[in-house]
Amino acid sequence: MAFQYFVPHYLSAAIYQNALNWTIIIGIFTLVVGIGSLISLHYDKIARRKEHWPYSVVTMVALALMTVIGLWSPDAIQNPRGLFMHLYFFVLAPVTATMFALLAFFIASAAYRAFRARTVLATLLLLSAVIVMLGRVPIGEYMTGWLPEGLRFSDIARFILDYPNTAAKRAIYIGVGLGVAATSLKIILGVERTWLGGGQ
Repeated sequence: MAFQYFVPHYLSAAIYQNALNWTIIIGIFTLVVGIGSLISLHYDKIARRKEHWPYSVVTMVALALMTVIGLWSPDAIQNPRGLFMHLYFFVLAPVTATMFALLAFFIASAAYRAFRARTVLATLLLLSAVIVMLGRVPIGEYMTGWLPEGLRFSDIARFILDYPNTAAKRAIYIGVGLGVAATSLKIILGVERTWLGGGQ
């Protein structure tokens, strides 16, 4: 896909389209495997009465309920007033927002531990975080609003987010993409079998 982006030839476009079609097909089978794995995991927790097994019951009931409602009304996604989309917007979306809100507290706790200026890199990370946070709130503009443009907290924060942060994110995305490709090849070739539930 990266090759096709840089080499816009009809042959590379055809290979790209073929790969895209296979990605959709593999994604469908992956969805089936994922649902099977989810059911197997939570059924085992319920059957053995493991810790927090009532949450597994809620998960299984929610999975069955959404599946039945989705299959019962073929236009579930297109109909914003249907039961399926009501459950999505008024149950799943608030739960997701709550999870992200809780995650913010964990991030704050981790940031407190990570941003101790013990090394040069930790000090740079701490200074960058402080500048970005001050550049995103009104008090930062109040503190440096009198400075010329380019030296204010908001300008420096924008520079940090646009250049060093973007470069780091792209590097992470490339690393994740290569990791996904390598893991997928290992699973396809049978080298990686831990997803089957075995230790080896």
